[in-house]
Amino acid sequence: ATWMAGEAIQTLGGNGYINEYPVGRLWRDAKLYEIGAGTSEIRRMLIGRELFGETM
Repeated sequence: ATWMAGEAIQTLGGNGYINEYPVGRLWRDAKLYEIGAGTSEIRRMLIGRELFGETM
């Protein structure tokens, strides 16, 4: 979602950042969800633990 919203902002140029277009809000929301869920590495670790069980 973050990548797609970023591509849309790139397509719109400066207009992607103004409030007339919802793309800026979508990018901010997607980025917040990405940060709130933890880093990609942490998410991969948690998924691995669930799939394979904790080995430690």
